[in-house]
Amino acid sequence: MKLTYYGQSCIGVQFGDFHLLFDPFISGNPLAKAIDVGGIPATHVLITHGHGDHVADAEAILKRTGAMLVSNFEICEWFAAKGITTYNPMNIGGQVDLGPFKVKYTMAQHSSTLPDGTPGGSPGAFVVFTPEGNFHHAGDTALMLDMQLLKRHNLRFACLPIGDNFTMGVDDAVEAAQYMGVDTVVGMHYNTFPLINIDTVAATASFAKAGIKLLLPAIGSTIEP
Repeated sequence: MKLTYYGQSCIGVQFGDFHLLFDPFISGNPLAKAIDVGGIPATHVLITHGHGDHVADAEAILKRTGAMLVSNFEICEWFAAKGITTYNPMNIGGQVDLGPFKVKYTMAQHSSTLPDGTPGGSPGAFVVFTPEGNFHHAGDTALMLDMQLLKRHNLRFACLPIGDNFTMGVDDAVEAAQYMGVDTVVGMHYNTFPLINIDTVAATASFAKAGIKLLLPAIGSTIEP
């Protein structure tokens, strides 16, 4: 399994012949200006909620690749009105079997409004079950006791927001990882703009103190978590 970080909360995960792309926001991110959006592969695009810094490049990528959109009902309907025809609408607690892998849409504590002001339904997160291990993309969220339920999924790693202000900060993300029972975290939703700037050295040390590895891949780089 390979993970490519495209900045903010946009993460690509590749296993077998599948390329899962989460929350595509690249062209509007000044930190990701070296990324060629037109070259990003995707067989499935998974969107946690409707904010612009999670959906900005989704329409173009979906139309270019023909990828399946996986998101909540409201977001799928919004993209359907833009001409997207391949999608799987979900809601909190639901799971879909996509053949070689499964996707569960889980809770997130946040808000969700699409760029034109349309309500974006309930914000969520994803657990993905693959032959190479299971993982979690938390989207934008606060710390919740419900995260303890994710421990039963035997997660290989979790992608967690750490930028504070709009989401969990580092300390709450450490606790979230402990709730989930993961020892590897990929940090996201940090340093894109001033309100979510953090001290990455201190963040890494905080996770390490709890016995958890925090991975902060450079934008455009690929790792194997």
